[in-house]
Amino acid sequence: MRKVKVIVMGAAGRDFHNFNVVFRDNDAYEVVAFTATQIPGIVGRRYPAQLAGRLYPNGIPIEPEASLPALVQQRGVDRVVFAYSDVSHQYVMERAAIATSAGADFWLLSPRVTQLKAAKPVVAVCAVRTGAGKSQTTRKVAQILQERGKKVVVIRHPMPYGDLVRQAVQRFASLDDLDRAECTIEEREEYEPHLQTGFVVYAGVDYGAILHQAEAEADVILWDGGNNDVSFFRPDFLLVVADPLRAGHESTYWPGSVAARQADVIVINKVDTAGIEPVERLRASLATLNPGARIVEAASPITVEEPDLVAGRKVLVIEDGPTVTHGEMPFGAGAVAARKLGASLVDPRPYAEGSLAGVYRAYPHLGSVLPAMGYGRAQMDELAATIQRVPCEAVVIATPVDLRRLIEIRGSSTRVRYDLQEIGRPTLADVLPSF
Repeated sequence: MRKVKVIVMGAAGRDFHNFNVVFRDNDAYEVVAFTATQIPGIVGRRYPAQLAGRLYPNGIPIEPEASLPALVQQRGVDRVVFAYSDVSHQYVMERAAIATSAGADFWLLSPRVTQLKAAKPVVAVCAVRTGAGKSQTTRKVAQILQERGKKVVVIRHPMPYGDLVRQAVQRFASLDDLDRAECTIEEREEYEPHLQTGFVVYAGVDYGAILHQAEAEADVILWDGGNNDVSFFRPDFLLVVADPLRAGHESTYWPGSVAARQADVIVINKVDTAGIEPVERLRASLATLNPGARIVEAASPITVEEPDLVAGRKVLVIEDGPTVTHGEMPFGAGAVAARKLGASLVDPRPYAEGSLAGVYRAYPHLGSVLPAMGYGRAQMDELAATIQRVPCEAVVIATPVDLRRLIEIRGSSTRVRYDLQEIGRPTLADVLPSF
């Protein structure tokens, strides 16, 4: 029989995993291309032969998503698989319309098909949107499990934007490991906080191989999800973080709406800043989506290391990149902290260098904050140049990683930190299984 021709739409993460699990070495299919979006520098490369398996001795090309209709028609593609995250249902169905109008079926693979089964217990932490508070929730869960005497190994959602063969299986146990791997700012934002509290972090491209290696040193696998994607591993316990500042998105964004329906426990974060009405609206929505889930309410209190540098001054606020770009938040914790201290925010948009100017055009919702973009050395240099150009009295760094380790920031600067704090009962310790 003729092989079914497939294109996988992605953003250098979930797309590679779905290929590895469903299509690699599968004689029923021919994956003719990946398409890419969201991440700069991916288009024009190839998914390497060393990772693609015996059916693809030349690897698989990675094409721009805008080329999808032409690729479908030119290559006689039968099915288009959508495989990236943190996008609205409207956005997904627009891509479905593009694919089907070009002549291909449109596929969404379920977690049942794509999740790997681990030999050790898996706790998965996911979120309904980027920036909901998943990272601090994951750190809290890791701490609780460690206090119970469990050896916890964190496996992070992929961010392989460099040499994919070299990045197939990555193990990080120290900050030096991050330097050797030439990690991007986005990678460091997710890995560093775990390393600083003594946890080993795995990530990469081939999550079957990653899981096999991590199982050898773990009592419990802790999946630290990215964007609002579902877990790559079948969880024994699924915890999902929801955001009342974006109430309604738990049912209208892909695939966070899947995670919300599958969760064992849902954390409603930011209850201290969102207000009563959005929290209650979110509660009602979650009760409809997943009436069996237990609810934990939490806040993410913000602390400024050196508040005197910020109070009443003109400041540049640097926010976590994914939160304020495809997460669609106009600002984050840095802006909140600065405004509480009576600071005025200097608008960085007129001073944006190189690709950062393009980021503001791509995400017009962005307010007077600078996203910490750093997909490679060139963009990190542009970030540093932008910071230097902004006329401010101090720089407020609200990223999980200390940017001063990576780029030169002249003049006064300070960091904003935020951790999870449960409000009332139950707490995460109350709901986590003992394993």
